[in-house]
Amino acid sequence: MSDATSVLRRFNRSYTQRIGALDDSFLGLGLPLGTARVLFETGEGSGVQELRERLGLDSGYLSRVLRRLEDDGLVTVAADPEDRRRRRVTPTAAGRRTLRTLDDRSEDLAARLLEPLTERQRGRLTDALATADLLVRAATVSLDVVDPATPPGRLAMGSYFAELDRRFPGGFDPGPTDDVSSMTAPTGTFVLAVSDGAPVACGGVQRIAEGVGEIKRMWVDDAWRGAGLGARMLRRLEAETLDLGYDVVRLDTNRSLTEAVAMYERAGYREIERYNDNPYAEAFFEKNLGRVSTSSADSAHDSC
Repeated sequence: MSDATSVLRRFNRSYTQRIGALDDSFLGLGLPLGTARVLFETGEGSGVQELRERLGLDSGYLSRVLRRLEDDGLVTVAADPEDRRRRRVTPTAAGRRTLRTLDDRSEDLAARLLEPLTERQRGRLTDALATADLLVRAATVSLDVVDPATPPGRLAMGSYFAELDRRFPGGFDPGPTDDVSSMTAPTGTFVLAVSDGAPVACGGVQRIAEGVGEIKRMWVDDAWRGAGLGARMLRRLEAETLDLGYDVVRLDTNRSLTEAVAMYERAGYREIERYNDNPYAEAFFEKNLGRVSTSSADSAHDSC
């Protein structure tokens, strides 16, 4: 781990220096990088709460940054006309001009960094940075227990249903989806992963028999495949299953979801006989959590 952290820290020092993150005036805009980034994230307008959650900022720090941007005449902060309890940040005309300048100068800086490299080197760098970005985001995303009936929970499950409809040979009909009470306390739970304000993975647990829980609606966004998020979600759901008092966990899946089947097998699940009447399920798995309390899953290729 010391070698890995050393490489990561060296890259952080090198990159922040070369993109001007250490300067008081990032890209000559008269704003430090943090303040310029907040302005960039406002786009055409953003809720303050959404902005704080998307950037992972302390509310006090964000308030100071927004006050600075207001004082500079770059944004206005006012009550959201659709919900007066919320505040909304909107760029002014000067703010939109600064945003265009920020975008142009950022593009120029990126081009200058790439210019000395050969086409092959640029391809290597692009691939490396894309992989690094995915892995860093996957390592830092939080998995939180939420009410599945909330809009983010519904959105995640809607994405799960849409993927099944794309991948199943005959499509997928989820049927009535309003009742999600089986995945709420005290007999169930629902775990959601959100990054940059959007759901990227989810999964639930429900009770199906005495001492037996079932993992349902486990999904990972396509863009996050290959970063271990599926395996991490599976481990978390197993831990939640134990916390609910179930020593055995079951799940079903369609064999067209080959990545999911492979992941479950690596995680120590054994195939069993059909235990429900799900018309889309073709493979049924079980794991005794009383004997094996941790998962060995190591793949994020996941959807069940």
